[in-house]
Amino acid sequence: MSKQMPPEYYQCLEELQAIDFVLVELNLYLNTHPTDLEAIKQFNETAQKSMQLKHNFEQQFGPLMNFGRSYSSYPWDWDDTPWPWQV
Repeated sequence: MSKQMPPEYYQCLEELQAIDFVLVELNLYLNTHPTDLEAIKQFNETAQKSMQLKHNFEQQFGPLMNFGRSYSSYPWDWDDTPWPWQV
């Protein structure tokens, strides 16, 4: 049974999903427009923002990714639900 998370949890996840959607779209665009300097700048800024949002989320709510891509606090917190992909 999953525990109820605060509204901030869901707001942060939604913001992460939105920023990562932008990254996917920019990535696809840059595959066909590799010399668009402004798009590259936007991609790099968005990637930095995504990393910062993920770091902030993990500091507040726990890990987002498994298999060594996110740290765990003590005690092991991967058994805390809901996991981000279950929301």
